[in-house]
Amino acid sequence: MMMNRMLFRVSKGEIPLKRGWLLFPILLFLISFPALPLDGAAPDAATENGLQGSDHFDGDRYFNPWIPQPLPGQAPGRMRFPWILRFIFGNDRPEWPQIVDLSPGPPPTARVPKGALSVTPVGHATFLIQMDGQNILTDPIWSERCSPISWAGPRRRTPPGIRFEELPPIDAVLVSHNHYDHLDLPTLSRLAEKGVLRAVVPLGNLDLVRGTGIPNVEERDWWQTVRLSAEVTVTLVPAQHFSSRTLWDRNETLWGGFVVSGLSGNLFFAGDTGYGPHFREIARRFPSIRAAILPISPFRPREANASLPYSSGVHMGPAEAIQAHLDLGAPLSIAAHFQVFQLGADGFEDAVDGLTLTLQDQGIAPDDFVAPKPGRAIHLPAGPAEARSDFQPFPALRGAE
Repeated sequence: MMMNRMLFRVSKGEIPLKRGWLLFPILLFLISFPALPLDGAAPDAATENGLQGSDHFDGDRYFNPWIPQPLPGQAPGRMRFPWILRFIFGNDRPEWPQIVDLSPGPPPTARVPKGALSVTPVGHATFLIQMDGQNILTDPIWSERCSPISWAGPRRRTPPGIRFEELPPIDAVLVSHNHYDHLDLPTLSRLAEKGVLRAVVPLGNLDLVRGTGIPNVEERDWWQTVRLSAEVTVTLVPAQHFSSRTLWDRNETLWGGFVVSGLSGNLFFAGDTGYGPHFREIARRFPSIRAAILPISPFRPREANASLPYSSGVHMGPAEAIQAHLDLGAPLSIAAHFQVFQLGADGFEDAVDGLTLTLQDQGIAPDDFVAPKPGRAIHLPAGPAEARSDFQPFPALRGAE
């Protein structure tokens, strides 16, 4: 298999990124309290009855069942406060380019035939999955910021790979959890106006997504399935993460990834997750995953601060993503969650550079785990054929002056 490996590069000498957005958590703290009843949605009585005896719900909040104590992202509010202070006032965040000069890709094909599979990265965790006549969007965000307000918060650095108005008809939206960079209400409202009728979400997120105007929202627990068509099903699968949209609703709603199954095989979308034993369990239940979409950022590069952990436990860096790729046994993995929103301590190029070096160190072919250019589709034709991409290598990207 020869697939051109697409890596983002940015030139040196970028205009430094202003750090004013680091005040965003203070703004979020001040504005989120009035919205608390709207943003947090605990399971209803029927759901709670169905979760009795659950290994990841204690009757009040969800948790990662294979973790013996709270992860950093799950710590109680008092324990999280020092982390919040470091996030606001810390000076260890590398500079990112103001904006990447990137043209959107060509308009996607309207449909792919039964038995065919196409994946087009839009940016961050947004992917257009086309398989067996169905068009599916994951964690769609076309907004300029992943934030509850339009004028502050982490800003998009790489434009969407598909123009919103050039999207094909969308049959279903998959939302992995309620964080602002994955559940973007303005984009979901635009999709509802565009005629999208269906969404699949983890438990507790139904009302929030239905409020955007999408009429048919189905919520599921881990390992539960929704049928999209006679050929295509979607199964919510575990992830090692957490949920919150305010400082008070932590883990009141579930999180997860998705396995999309059809005549063209199984495709795994991880959503947002740390590395854990759930990957091996997903591979056991879905032994023939043709492609996996795995996050590779944020993480803390070793050279940034050797005294702090490489990852938070709720995200993966490149090394952990490659281990997940091996656990899943997928012939192809596609990188996600990098070079769009600055959400951690890694520099703009660190995730892709780390992916390249780790693949080399482990003797894994670079075409087995790719970091694609947004907007250029990766095709897995019908049958046991190898993946191919419809784009060519491109020169280094530059931030706007």
